[in-house]
Amino acid sequence: MTKIKKTSTHFQNKKELENECAEVFASNIIGGQWALAICCYLINGKHRFGELKKCLPNITERMLSLQLRKLEENKLVKRTVYAEVPPRVEYELTSIGHELKPLIKELENWGVRYKKHIRK
Repeated sequence: MTKIKKTSTHFQNKKELENECAEVFASNIIGGQWALAICCYLINGKHRFGELKKCLPNITERMLSLQLRKLEENKLVKRTVYAEVPPRVEYELTSIGHELKPLIKELENWGVRYKKHIRK
């Protein structure tokens, strides 16, 4: 995951486009294969870190942590730590995160249609 310097022209252009276009703003939050995939699994309910890792076997633990942190910062995912030994941590979508469900379903429908189209 490449960090863009906040003083770079690229960063400024990205921010201007996000401010002008709500669709770009939204896609930057859930964009990328991992964030969207994590949201897809969390739509079905709470998951622990290890459960998410099993669902996404090709993601590294570091990347999963980074993506969960980003989704949490963007208020799409809630992290709950239970005072148990060993500690239990669960991740779930927030109410605004659950609003993604119809959008994700439409992306799935479009993806199925598009795959059929390009495989003709």
